[in-house]
Amino acid sequence: MSGEVFDLFGNPVRPGRGQKGRPPFEVTDKDRNKVKLLLAMGWSNQRVANAIGVSLATLKRYFRAELTVRDQMRDRLEARRLELAMDLANAGNTAGMRELDRLIMKNDQKLAAAKMTQADEAEREEERPTSRYVGKGEISRKRANALAAGETQSEWGSLLKPGSYEN
Repeated sequence: MSGEVFDLFGNPVRPGRGQKGRPPFEVTDKDRNKVKLLLAMGWSNQRVANAIGVSLATLKRYFRAELTVRDQMRDRLEARRLELAMDLANAGNTAGMRELDRLIMKNDQKLAAAKMTQADEAEREEERPTSRYVGKGEISRKRANALAAGETQSEWGSLLKPGSYEN
């Protein structure tokens, strides 16, 4: 057995952790895959850093490429699952065929929901008034101008008309 020490969760403990002058972090393929998986699951950067046992700064420094394509990770995970299910189905595995059918149905439901959402948004867009919001101040100015122009009557009668003061 090698002299490597593991923590409670089976991760190797880095030599000199927490000591001054510890060796630099070394990225492994296992770490890269773990970061990609956690990003695909929607985890925050801090949570991912905690999961692989590094600081947030170390995560950003060594996994910059993975972090910049965070939005694509979920799609890549789904595509890989479809690919594996298709391989199993092509090999004649009935469980693989069922899983492929389930994934296809799930994908179709997502597409249908997206189309319905787009249709609802387009319908709401048509219902929105084309004019802008009119505030209380603007309504008061319009009423005052209408009264001054004589377009509407008020209980004040002609007293509000410019130049027509009666005593």
